[in-house]
Amino acid sequence: MPTNGATARHDEPHADAATTAALAGDGPLRLMAVHAHPDDESSKGAATAARYVAEGAEVLVVSCTGGERGDILNPRLADDPHVLRDMAEVRRGEMAAAAAALGVQHRWLGFVDSGLPEGDPLPPLPDGCFALEEVETAAAALVRLVREFRPHVMTTYDEEGGYPHPDHIMCHKVSVAAFEGAADLDRFPGGEPWQPLKLYYNGGFSRERLQVFHDALLAAGEESPFADWLAQRSERPERRVDTKVPCADFFEARDAALLAHATQIDPDGFFFRVPREQQVELWPTEEFELARSLVPTSVPEDDLFAGVRHLVEGHAVEQGTA
Repeated sequence: MPTNGATARHDEPHADAATTAALAGDGPLRLMAVHAHPDDESSKGAATAARYVAEGAEVLVVSCTGGERGDILNPRLADDPHVLRDMAEVRRGEMAAAAAALGVQHRWLGFVDSGLPEGDPLPPLPDGCFALEEVETAAAALVRLVREFRPHVMTTYDEEGGYPHPDHIMCHKVSVAAFEGAADLDRFPGGEPWQPLKLYYNGGFSRERLQVFHDALLAAGEESPFADWLAQRSERPERRVDTKVPCADFFEARDAALLAHATQIDPDGFFFRVPREQQVELWPTEEFELARSLVPTSVPEDDLFAGVRHLVEGHAVEQGTA
């Protein structure tokens, strides 16, 4: 199905062919993945990021918050005095190790984790947290990174945050505002304007994928941790999947990045219940939803740089730098 995101999807910034060619025409390919907390980058699109790095692209992971209010989800560290004393510093070290495992660059946006409110009624969010920031204020910080790194493609969460964590929802709002505003000096003064050409939402925990893994575990006579997830997913419509990126060769790097987040990832938890070799066979891709495109492309895709790659690589050939 041919589609041009400027007309087929949501309201988008204007970019004619000459503008997009000029903006895209400086290699290497660049991908910016915007996430709410450290560890999100390793559970959503990590193998894709590692694949593109291996192919010569530059990949920058942006963490909007430091994850300071994250719970300790690994029982081995529940009573670790260092973790209990300084969660913020521990999570910074974990993020550095995860970035090294994937080969990506990393920047902190600098906002404070909002925590996940629980209870009925829900308690108020803490003062000064990311989810309570003005969207334009937080977006201005991301715009500075966009103008510095100049990504051709951005990834983030859908408007529901992937799941309803206030930081994930805020991450969506800020990422969309930066995508739409990074080329607009009236909206965000300062620096050289830059217009990313495509925006994707992460789609890694689809009902179809969970069902495939659930069925495989049951067929092997093992208990599945995905039954509750599937029951919850049955109550809401599935998101659209436009793009499936083959990246099974980089599942090992993904798993290393996950395990680097030792406070958040239980080595015996659901991420690792399906053996990696079986994951490669059953589901060798990572999924994304194409939310914005300022270049002509067609869906389904198997490449986040579809419609962009020829602009960048073609320019490099013309300049003799390929």
